[in-house]
Amino acid sequence: MKKTLWVIVLVLLVVFIDQLTKGFIMQMSPVGFHWAGAACDLYGQFCNGGVIVHGADLLSLPMTSWFKFVFVWNPGTSFSLFRALGHSAPMVIVVLTGIIIGFLGHQLFMRAKERYERVALSLIIGGALGNLIDRIRFNAVIDFLDFHWKAWHWPAFNVADIAICIGVALYLLGWFINKKGKK
Repeated sequence: MKKTLWVIVLVLLVVFIDQLTKGFIMQMSPVGFHWAGAACDLYGQFCNGGVIVHGADLLSLPMTSWFKFVFVWNPGTSFSLFRALGHSAPMVIVVLTGIIIGFLGHQLFMRAKERYERVALSLIIGGALGNLIDRIRFNAVIDFLDFHWKAWHWPAFNVADIAICIGVALYLLGWFINKKGKK
């Protein structure tokens, strides 16, 4: 029970921090704060025929010469996957994300033996849930961390994305170390 409780707390903590930071960014936007509705319904001036205009910053707050807070809607996925599906893409993304979260939850609660596995899977699941909440609420994900250097610009991301990346890196690192130790 103790193992189960702390992983649930970690998942919920990631979701809470992700949604809290996205809420702050929404509130900081000059357009205002909204709790529900599709992104195009909420911010019609940033949409074109129901499609979110890519790169339409609803907030741009420079912090340093290489970092700023922004508010951008991300209706797609990494590497523009599922773009060819057109209007059915959001539903496909939500369903696939739910299936992946279910699979990872099974791995977390039924198969993960090592602490690094439980931490890594909890971070990945928490991040996936944070972005899934956005997709269900807004039909897009809120991204707000924007790093750039001169002409080089990294795509904006959020706390959920950070948790997923750290979780995947931790999982792969732990797997590599364990595999090497068994030789």
